[in-house]
Amino acid sequence: QVHLEESGGGSVQAGGSLTLSCAASWDYNTYCLGWFRQVPGNDREGIATINADGDTDYAKSVQGRFTIRRLNANNTLYLQMDNLQPGDTAIYYCARRDWWRLCPVREAPKFNHHGQGTQVTVSS
Repeated sequence: QVHLEESGGGSVQAGGSLTLSCAASWDYNTYCLGWFRQVPGNDREGIATINADGDTDYAKSVQGRFTIRRLNANNTLYLQMDNLQPGDTAIYYCARRDWWRLCPVREAPKFNHHGQGTQVTVSS
């Protein structure tokens, strides 16, 4: 079973920043990884992806404000979130796709392993 564990969620005011982390016990090197978010009642949205070569892709809703990066040495994925807005309030999930090359955000449904999520709340 593929296990991913998110951490770093919390509550911030609009304009603030948070960094989410995602740890795994398996080797990160050869997989596409991504961050998703979901508001209750809505579909889960893919917002950022990174492939095994470090190429990244972002949803327009977070482009320029969020940064995804990976540290293969300790099997950790990060999401740096800046200039957070109330519309960013959601449960955030990290995910893995069993692929290593191009993995754009538009192919988010192909990420088939997700963590349990961490809550991010942004107040105005």
